[in-house]
Amino acid sequence: MPKRENLFNSSPFGSSSLIYHLGAFIAVTAWGIAFINTKVLLNAGMSAVEVAVYRFAIAYICIFLICPLPIRARSISDELKFVLAGVCGNSIYFIAENTALKFTLVSNVSLIVAASPILTALLIGFMYKSEKPTRGFMVGSLIAMAGVGCVIFNSSFQLAMNPLGDMLALLAALCWAIYSIVLRPLNATYSVWFITRKTFFYGLITAIPFLALEPSLCGLDVLISPRVLLNLGFLALVCSVVSYVLWTNAIKRIGVVKSGLYIYVSPIVTLVASILYLGEPLSVIGLSGCALIIIGMVLSDKLSRRGSY
Repeated sequence: MPKRENLFNSSPFGSSSLIYHLGAFIAVTAWGIAFINTKVLLNAGMSAVEVAVYRFAIAYICIFLICPLPIRARSISDELKFVLAGVCGNSIYFIAENTALKFTLVSNVSLIVAASPILTALLIGFMYKSEKPTRGFMVGSLIAMAGVGCVIFNSSFQLAMNPLGDMLALLAALCWAIYSIVLRPLNATYSVWFITRKTFFYGLITAIPFLALEPSLCGLDVLISPRVLLNLGFLALVCSVVSYVLWTNAIKRIGVVKSGLYIYVSPIVTLVASILYLGEPLSVIGLSGCALIIIGMVLSDKLSRRGSY
């Protein structure tokens, strides 16, 4: 029994809040780079669903080797929460986001998904009346969103409405907000390793059925190519295993909304990665957007002292 309690409640990190802020920053940095890795895999012939399924499978195996026990949650209620976390934080989130790219512009998807911190705060305010987002938080978030828009439209301004694609992007943002909120009660009982393993398990088994909808799957020659293995490995090990553990721990220690603010950093990372690896130019608009994001994040944090989130 003592070993079981330790596996459920143990934390692999220290107690300083600075560590968890750094962890959240590292996680969103990896996710910002992930757009480049995913683009490489899609160009190599893999579908969005294949990328998600193989990524989850590798990540789950790694997490299982680290934390094989316990198998089940402590209650059916908690098990259902893990199912919801797997669906919202893994399968539906990635499939909705990647499918949206087929119907609408990348800029639309990036801008809408970046609204997840605001959606998270609004959902928490709806669920917990004592934790409604302050006016200062909303002002700071809107400034950060304006910065996200500038970063996304760094080299050219292109925006067009597409109901299906935009709704799928909004679904992805809503899924991430729900996932972050679901982690809140689970973090009070279970270890980050257990939570991450269960999340990837349910994310994997709910994503696999979508493979049946694919007209064709990539061949073994594509999967074993060094370029695909390297990028898929980065997505699975760094962007999934490491980043999800860091993100779960950040939510546990510094709160859902404060952690969510780091989502605004992701477009900056993507911009820098695009400049370094894809040779895209940096404009004054893009640079101004980076400044607005940082200012908005600071204001959201400083002006939202009411409520713990």
